[in-house]
Amino acid sequence: MQTKLTLRLDERLIENAKSYAAARGRSVSQLVADYFAALGARPEARTDAAHTSYAPITASLRGALVAGNGAGTDAAPDERDYGDYLARKYLEDRAP
Repeated sequence: MQTKLTLRLDERLIENAKSYAAARGRSVSQLVADYFAALGARPEARTDAAHTSYAPITASLRGALVAGNGAGTDAAPDERDYGDYLARKYLEDRAP
């Protein structure tokens, strides 16, 4: 069953989304539905094609945050991992 979703966004963002969709022969609704479907997909069920369908900036963020500081753990990243990442990004880069 399909239902309607109303989003309130900046006019420029909506126009950009419409242009992006039109250039790909799709509707904005199809783009949003595909994105929401990708969010709900289990990582092991995703294909490389699903990952490359993201916008370039979204695709560039994949893998930016690694659980356990890249210690080889399979655990999902948590708040501590994010805090460690921010500390490395903003504090360690400024060390004399």
